[in-house]
Parts: sequence; structure tokens; C-alpha cells
Amino acid sequence: MPATFKRAAPYKDDVLNLPVASVADAVSYYETVMGFRVVSRGEAPHASAVLARDDIQIGLAENGGDPTQEGAFFEVDDVEAAFEELQSNGLGKDDPEYRVDQHGEKSYRVFFIIAPDELCYCVGEDVTGKA
Repeated sequence: MPATFKRAAPYKDDVLNLPVASVADAVSYYETVMGFRVVSRGEAPHASAVLARDDIQIGLAENGGDPTQEGAFFEVDDVEAAFEELQSNGLGKDDPEYRVDQHGEKSYRVFFIIAPDELCYCVGEDVTGKA
């Protein structure tokens, strides 16, 4: 059973304005590997697309930003199911290299993805209080 993506939080400014060199080239990875679907596309002030999955939306934009300095955190209900699903969809990563990160009062079991567009994603499950 696939994981549910519950929340998306940007590393920097805006999860709906993540910079990519080419929206057209980037979209297929998000649809095929990450399970998103395109809900809208735009051309002004630059090419962009909004993608959705479960309870979250992200936006890709040819806005001139540096994708190597941006990305998002995706909170999921089951981090192992998320990795298994993405891996079976062609993630191309054999070892999730899970670790537990603290964010405020919460602990998250996480793994990281670098997309072909060079955006970095942290996928994590809240494990606060779990032994």
C-alpha cells in the first residue's frame, strides 16, 4: 500500500515555486517516480506547473532560481512504504540511508532524494515518542 503524503514544506521560500531549468523535462519524473499528477500549467510570468499527490501540492517553475539550493520536506504516514513505492517506480536508489532528524519538538525518520532537476527532497515520518 502506498504511503500518504500529508504535508509539504519548502526549504526556503515557496513550495509552489520550486526552480527548475525545464518544467517540461521535469514533470515526467514527478509523475512516473513520485506519483504526482499535473493539476495546472502556466506560461506567465514563466513556465510553471502545479503538481498534486494525496494532501499536498508542489509547483515547478522556470523562475531562474538555483535548484541545488532548494527543495522540500514531505511528511508521510509511512516512510518505509514511501521508499518502497518510489523505488518500485524507478527511483534508482537501493539504500534509503534512513536517519532520525529533530525539528523542534518532533523527531522524523527520513531519507533524501535528489531529483534529476537537482531539487532535493526530504521524505519523513513523525516518530516522536515512538520507541
